[in-house]
Amino acid sequence: MNELLQGFAAEPLLIYIASALLLMLITALSIRGLIRRRARIRRAELDPYRITIHDIDQMEGADFERYLHRFFVELGYEEVYKTQESKDFGADLVFTDREGFRNVLQAKRYQPGSRIGLSAVQEIYSSMRYYEADRSIVLASAGYTASCETLAGVNGVRLLDRDDLLALIEDFQSGEHEAAMDRIESEPELIDSPWSAGSGSSPKKAVLQHEQGFLSRRLR
Repeated sequence: MNELLQGFAAEPLLIYIASALLLMLITALSIRGLIRRRARIRRAELDPYRITIHDIDQMEGADFERYLHRFFVELGYEEVYKTQESKDFGADLVFTDREGFRNVLQAKRYQPGSRIGLSAVQEIYSSMRYYEADRSIVLASAGYTASCETLAGVNGVRLLDRDDLLALIEDFQSGEHEAAMDRIESEPELIDSPWSAGSGSSPKKAVLQHEQGFLSRRLR
């Protein structure tokens, strides 16, 4: 009789444990489904065929990087890699262009009217050796300071500003993918004679073509 009573007493506890486990399983599956749905929504939201510059202005920096990754993949570039969001060594994307050169790109999602400073050029240029890249690009939703443009010109870093971003979006969405690639792969604006020791003279700015092999050489 005692054993029977103990069995009846234990039954509610077993039911409670089973119910708790079932509830935990349902909760875990619900969370998993929610995460997947959010991931699908995020992918849809970052669709380069639908995104406008106004959408980009509302993005966080990490979303802008993911958007550009998808943009470059859809554009037709090969070997497009999104670096990890921390410890990226200065580059957000690594891709191979139509000529077979490896490019590193840093994405800057700033508000309209803002200006990108020197650090962007310093970081992307220094990342070239780590990623064994031939070319470096900064792509921003804003503009650049004069000092940033000067440093980029001295080091052969390609700067793409808000106007360039707008043109890229328009070319892509109108099916002019080659035109978008031409803009991305255009030679950077170089600075000739950037510093004259002791003269106090300001840099003379000129648009120059790279000397043969200047950017094609691998930085090891």
